[in-house]
Amino acid sequence: MSKEFIPVRIAVLTVSDTRELADDRSGQVLVDRIAEAGHTLTDRKIIRDERIEIADQLRAWCADDAIDVVISTGGTGLTGRDVTVEAHRDVYEKEIDAFGTVFTIVSMQKIGTSAVQSRATGGVANGTYLFALPGSPGACKDAWDEILVKQLDYRHKPCNFVEIMPRLDEHLRRK
Repeated sequence: MSKEFIPVRIAVLTVSDTRELADDRSGQVLVDRIAEAGHTLTDRKIIRDERIEIADQLRAWCADDAIDVVISTGGTGLTGRDVTVEAHRDVYEKEIDAFGTVFTIVSMQKIGTSAVQSRATGGVANGTYLFALPGSPGACKDAWDEILVKQLDYRHKPCNFVEIMPRLDEHLRRK
């Protein structure tokens, strides 16, 4: 018996001091792929590279019952203004350590050892998945096409993120 597709509700956050919606190519890559996969885009914002602002937006989306997944793009590098990873980790209850590892493996196939400069990360907070991707359109394509499109598809075997979604916040419920 095959499973039916379950659309996931996703918010996209672009972290940038210079981008606007009109030139946000990485955010648009994610928006387009979310739609192509049959998921729902619930919100999209652009926020400056400010750790507190990023974390506050992530927390707000995690508190919103209409959002299952948050994907951010930008601010995962090594420069002084790159604080997205730290903001994500301020919010995480649990980090998905293998997400960064798998992203690095995927990136190595495309950009070789330059993949070492990425700090892509994933985690869970308040029953919501959070993923921080680099700010390049290519990195967003790679993360979506090679990892997220599969893990956010309930039909993907042997396992996927969607099938455990109902249990992500079980520690918050009364026993």
